Amino acid sequence: MRPDGWHLTENVDELLARAGDFLRSRPGPHVMQLTWAERVRARGASAFGTEAPLFGALERAGEVFATFYHLPPRALGLSPLTPGQADSLAARLANLGHPVSCVSADHGTATAFAEAWRRHTGATPELRDTRLRLYRLGTLTPPEPPPAGRGRVLGEQDLEEAAFWCGEFARAVGEDVRVDAGSWAGTRYADKRYTLWERPDGTPVSIAGMNPLIGGQIQVDVVYTPARLRGRGYAGAVAAEVSRAALAAGARDVVLFADLSNPAGNALYRRLGYRTLTDWSVYDFS
Repeated sequence: MRPDGWHLTENVDELLARAGDFLRSRPGPHVMQLTWAERVRARGASAFGTEAPLFGALERAGEVFATFYHLPPRALGLSPLTPGQADSLAARLANLGHPVSCVSADHGTATAFAEAWRRHTGATPELRDTRLRLYRLGTLTPPEPPPAGRGRVLGEQDLEEAAFWCGEFARAVGEDVRVDAGSWAGTRYADKRYTLWERPDGTPVSIAGMNPLIGGQIQVDVVYTPARLRGRGYAGAVAAEVSRAALAAGARDVVLFADLSNPAGNALYRRLGYRTLTDWSVYDFS
């Protein structure tokens, strides 16, 4: 073990053996750590790029205090860190010559690491305009009355429909990714279960998805209604359906991210019973 306490590895199973209990002890703040560790464990690191991944756990006297993951060229993902912990990690990665193009974490952690990375490398951090809020479900309060229609869970036979809706969502949020039946298996959308809200005549009007159960927690991820259909209660209905399904699947915690530039969406989640856990930020480095 190095004096800075960071144990580094390219093996996700080694990370989970060391830090799995720590990550599961606070699944909300560790949602991205748990999600990406599971994706790499299930699909293999080569599914996410040609560069080797890097994982790390900050340990002292056999106790884990923090973790990180990095699948270049994606963002460096951090568990909550103190400024001192962020500085020690930035120094370690800088000394290794490990490239970091951006960092993603709760706002305080991301800011602390961005400043530390600037000190150790001279790189200039730039805060992305998109700011997210991480919510955790308290008591689910479905909309009453719901809009006319019903939720329909998509199965394997609905791949093209799921790919179409996720592609529309990706374009709406500015993701530079191709989502169709051919590219589906390599995207972040492939490991989710989706529900469509359909009008009484069967016309689909809104979609919501959820990640697998990981560490006793499920993340609701992808909630989308086309702009022309908003304001009619469809997103609330389908988000409530998926939240209810997550609880039925055994989740002790249900979380989701919301874009802070969308006040209507944030208000919707609060009406459904979601409560603020933390704000989330991404810094890019020039």
